[in-house]
Amino acid sequence: MCIKTDFHLHSSLSADSDTPMEEMIQRGLALGLRTMCFTEHMDYNIINEGLSFMVDTDIYHKKYLELREKYKARIELLFGIELGIEPQNKEFLENYVKSWDFDFVIGSSHIIDGFDPYYPAYFEGRTEEESYRRYFETITENLSAFSDVDTYGHLDYIVRYGPDKDKYYSYEKYRDLIDPALKMMIEKDVGLEVNSAGLKKGLAFPNPHPDIIRAYRRMGGEIITVGSDAHCPENIAYDFETVRSLLLECGFQYYTIFRGRKPEFVKL
Repeated sequence: MCIKTDFHLHSSLSADSDTPMEEMIQRGLALGLRTMCFTEHMDYNIINEGLSFMVDTDIYHKKYLELREKYKARIELLFGIELGIEPQNKEFLENYVKSWDFDFVIGSSHIIDGFDPYYPAYFEGRTEEESYRRYFETITENLSAFSDVDTYGHLDYIVRYGPDKDKYYSYEKYRDLIDPALKMMIEKDVGLEVNSAGLKKGLAFPNPHPDIIRAYRRMGGEIITVGSDAHCPENIAYDFETVRSLLLECGFQYYTIFRGRKPEFVKL
């Protein structure tokens, strides 16, 4: 495995994982990873099925420091966060990011007009195409309100959960909305995440679609981060060889890691 870093990881400190952070680290060691960046969920005021998606950052930071010290001779551990962006939460997000010394910040679209596309209710009362289009519209809305992030996570996350998933989905069908989002990301120095969980969820590609990755490169985008979005040990660094091959095919020679919010380019 040539990609030795995983920059999108969750543990039991996130509401949707049951795996202690130390178990995730032990699996990373077994895989030969050099660096793991935890990115627990911070979705302001979001409660799904009775679970709060606002990580207790004090507890998270304390556990991270404890394990970073314990494993410092064996693997590099970094302190990240995955922010669910919604324009009305701009002030909270600005203050939150300034309050902690994160190594890496992912911005993601998780909630669209009050609904999470993970649940079928988001798709009720409109076609799949209308649902997808509204999702892509909100990316530029989110970035216009708040862009202090290092990468945008799983840009076409919604396709994992649509009624027909990727059967009728293509970049060309939505490029009138996707291209402005990519352009804004580049203008604001926000990278593009390649998230291998799309493959794990049964899609033919990681998130986002390869044509989106090519479009980002064509527009001059250079910051590509790679993460598995693993919530359990068996999904860490999931199918990273496929991701590496895809990035090379799309014209990238490097991927990006962050320490102290500063990008570093690593040869694929």
